[in-house]
Amino acid sequence: MSSIRTWKKVLESDLANIATELKEVVQPPCVIILEGPVGAGKTTFTRAFIEREGAPSPTYSLINEIDNIVHADLYRIEKKEELIHLEIPMYLEEKDYFLIEWGMPYLYELQRIIGDEFKFYQLKIEINEQKSRNFTLNKIS
Repeated sequence: MSSIRTWKKVLESDLANIATELKEVVQPPCVIILEGPVGAGKTTFTRAFIEREGAPSPTYSLINEIDNIVHADLYRIEKKEELIHLEIPMYLEEKDYFLIEWGMPYLYELQRIIGDEFKFYQLKIEINEQKSRNFTLNKIS
């Protein structure tokens, strides 16, 4: 994994700008795995990335499609074998971005299911002492 970009002391009001910068740095079609603890802002960032404030969270539906973006939340997945039943490739036809919350434990399986067409990135979100966030974008080899 190689680091591409870091944003420090990120506030919620900064998310739209970070999403814009991220879109300029990554190469679509791509998978962006959002990594961070509960409450770090993964879903909030995704809403800024999608550019729709009321975009639904896929916590219960697991996968949502909005325009050229697919958003998945794998928090409730218990075994890697469950990924096959999600039929992920079907969602990715003609999509540019696939944002996945809680996807790192399933990285190998996701790479195998999705294939080489999509590049893989990790956006790591950390909460710091000042209650702001640090974001680090990594390219996954």
